[in-house]
Amino acid sequence: MPGTELVYGMHAVRFLLERHPARVRRVLIAERRADPRVRALEELARSHALVVQRVDPQTFRQHLGEVVHQGVAAEITPLPPWDEEQLLAALQGVKAPLLLALDGVQDPHNLGACLRSADACGALAVIVPRDRAAQLTAAVRKVAAGAAETTPVVPVTNLVRTLKLLKEGGLWVVGADAAGASAPHELDLRGPLVLVLGAEGSGLRHLTQRNCDFLVRLPQLGALESLNVSVAAGMLLYEAVRQREAS
Repeated sequence: MPGTELVYGMHAVRFLLERHPARVRRVLIAERRADPRVRALEELARSHALVVQRVDPQTFRQHLGEVVHQGVAAEITPLPPWDEEQLLAALQGVKAPLLLALDGVQDPHNLGACLRSADACGALAVIVPRDRAAQLTAAVRKVAAGAAETTPVVPVTNLVRTLKLLKEGGLWVVGADAAGASAPHELDLRGPLVLVLGAEGSGLRHLTQRNCDFLVRLPQLGALESLNVSVAAGMLLYEAVRQREAS
């Protein structure tokens, strides 16, 4: 159906039914699933007078492909992504906004996990490049487990230009890099802030680094060279939250 998307997975579908039932068009459930979790989800959908359809495995494959859908999906009206103008407008009146920017992260699972951390830490939005980077898909929504419905994703044409606009708007831009001069706890992360993390493997692009006010390194005591980007994002976001709650 035009203007709709399919969301799959128990957590993502339940979140939508609990928080945004008006955006759900119908719920699809595997015909052989009858365990308590699925029955509860079906009852929740019917309590909102939603259409619930029992479908066979082939129908799930036709709609979703070979994914781990847990036998549950929902056709929804998606939350529209913000554009750069909406992002800048949303900053007005927010005392110390916290944003997360991902410089070319391509793994949908990493984007979904970053969204979960951003939501948990009260980030206003997650900024991603429009090209050569993961976008908001059904796979991302499943990993995000509802966070994609609460934390806007902002696809931008030019990430560096967006960072410059945010700096002009009074935000500090802090990038994560193994060669960073400071540890996160050594910086004041309580003010208006954009945390920027780079792509899997390659990290921040050189031009992105040049437009950061500070570069921070995350301490690593083990043998691996780098942290998963979603883990690093969670660590930085929670350090910002720790400082803000302690102030």
